[in-house]
Amino acid sequence: MSARSLHASAIDRLTTWHTNSEDAESLRHTMLAFLDSAPDGCLREHVPGHITASSIVLDADHRNVLLTLHPRVGRWIQLGGHCETSDETVVAAALREATEESGIADLVIDPDLLSAHTHPITCSLGVPTRHLDLRFLVTAPVGARPVRSHESTDLQWWPVDALPPEAEHETIAHLVRLAAARRA
Repeated sequence: MSARSLHASAIDRLTTWHTNSEDAESLRHTMLAFLDSAPDGCLREHVPGHITASSIVLDADHRNVLLTLHPRVGRWIQLGGHCETSDETVVAAALREATEESGIADLVIDPDLLSAHTHPITCSLGVPTRHLDLRFLVTAPVGARPVRSHESTDLQWWPVDALPPEAEHETIAHLVRLAAARRA
């Protein structure tokens, strides 16, 4: 459990990621190059940018998606956040974040990378940085009821085909499509 194991796991997940587009393949190589130059690149203390871990959380039937109304972003987005030194891997970080933010026990994570994204943000460091987000698929058990944490303004299940107006529509729809393709 260290920056080293997180770093190694991020490289492993990116190396084995089967991308579905030239853009995703380019991003995969960019993230690998970033990690090659940043041994502490999975920790939020790495100010120029750092790996984050998020998840698209779907119900057991994959008909509903759990979204958080993020207080800083002001939009409905997928669950996720920073890797911690207590996380052995980025997969463990994504599952921890999903569990903490959803309040749902017994979530099941697919350890294969679903997607990746990079974006500028002013996060908890209070200074502009860049998140290099590794995104995973998480499935909730039948009948799971979320419990909002202090990290969220609101937390709700939404039908995958009826997202709220304030949702990150493009991102969520993209992740739902990738999850459906993986399930098929």
